[in-house]
Amino acid sequence: MEFHIALTEACPGSDVVQDAMFDVDPNTVVDLDMSGLVMRISSYVAVEDLVEVLRRTGWTVAPEQVVQLPTICCGGCSG
Repeated sequence: MEFHIALTEACPGSDVVQDAMFDVDPNTVVDLDMSGLVMRISSYVAVEDLVEVLRRTGWTVAPEQVVQLPTICCGGCSG
C-alpha cells in the first residue's frame, strides 16, 4: 500500500522514517514527492501501525493525516 502524509515542521527526515519502518517492514520504501511537501511510504502495514511508528520517531501524526492510496496491482505475483 502507498501512504501520503503532508509534511509538518516537526517531521523527521525520510531516512529516519525509513530506518524506523525497517523494523516493522524491511521492504518499506520512503521518499518525498516532487514538491517536497508530501512523504510517500510504501508498506504493507495498517494505518494505525504506521502512525505508531511515526510517533516513535517524534513525529506526531494523526490517522486522519495519512492518506492511503488504492492498491495498484498488476496481478503478476498472484498475490
